[in-house]
Amino acid sequence: MRIGVDGRELFGQPTGTGRYLGNLCQEWTLLSTAKECEIVVYTPTPLNSESLCNNVGARITHRVVPGTGSVWWEQTALANQANSDHLDVFFGPSYSLPLRIAVPSVVTLHDISFFSHPEWFGSREGFRRRWLARQSITRAQTIITVSDFCKKELIDYLNVKPSDISVIYNGISSKALITPSLSNNNDQIILYVGAVFNRRNLPTLISAFGHIARRRPHTRLVIVGPNRTQPHQDLTKLSETHGVAERIQFLSYIEESELAQLYRDASVFAFLSEYEGFGMTPLEALATDVPALVGDTPVAREIYKDSVLYVQPTDVDSVTTGLLDLLTDTSLRHALLTNAKPVLAKLTWARAAQNTLDVLLNAVKQCPS
Repeated sequence: MRIGVDGRELFGQPTGTGRYLGNLCQEWTLLSTAKECEIVVYTPTPLNSESLCNNVGARITHRVVPGTGSVWWEQTALANQANSDHLDVFFGPSYSLPLRIAVPSVVTLHDISFFSHPEWFGSREGFRRRWLARQSITRAQTIITVSDFCKKELIDYLNVKPSDISVIYNGISSKALITPSLSNNNDQIILYVGAVFNRRNLPTLISAFGHIARRRPHTRLVIVGPNRTQPHQDLTKLSETHGVAERIQFLSYIEESELAQLYRDASVFAFLSEYEGFGMTPLEALATDVPALVGDTPVAREIYKDSVLYVQPTDVDSVTTGLLDLLTDTSLRHALLTNAKPVLAKLTWARAAQNTLDVLLNAVKQCPS
């Protein structure tokens, strides 16, 4: 069985979807049920040779298709190469497919915010995303999504048949679990990790931190992720307005080893998103024994259950109180981290990889010869 995979998200500086695909590929090499499979990963530039290693499961083949990795590359160069490689099935792990692909295909939609909240996107980007997602959904044998919340949105907004949707929860990377804390600093760190979108309410977090900083002088806020707000939010200027610029660190991107260390050094994790398809980073924090403050939304309740402290994500007073509680209340921290154990136990990349492989194999079986 030859499975083609759009690997664009693996090169450059991988964020959420890149980590999603990287973990699936790694687990596929370890699954004995995948030992008859060859995974052909297509990227526009060479990958680090250590990023995809072979083991007892699937064999990973990396194929460079020169280009920029743009939508045009996906729809032309990638489609041409994949169609010439005698694939059995093609997997688009990040919202879209090459529309001229000649074999059965599966696409993952991690969310459909560009349909449910078009105001968060520029007009051209929003139109491109919506058009390409619609076309990919039409052509895919199965649509994978990452929560029941996302499945409901696909049904409500795009009239996708429930039988065409497979919900497969993400896993939680083990890298954050094995790094001991090396910090000798007495400061308490409030940590945010993830691309910065308007829906994630970083201005609320910074405003709340302004109140906390005046009460607790040994606290710092670290924000990790590229600023992709639309319209643009000047978070540096906002931190200066609140008089806490010297106590907030902005990091656009850091390597996985540095991120693991930062999780270990954090005291509290904050994620005030109003909308997510899944939201991995609060779970990565919990896996490192860092309690999390999370915006109260249906998908958050579905994924995190009773393992986090919920707050109204746009209410500065609520966020301030929640952060102070997590910084100071030992019994609350312990209770949340205890509640997190059964939640985390179910969210493994091995499970996600096996379930995704099953969907890919079934797509081949369902397609007439």
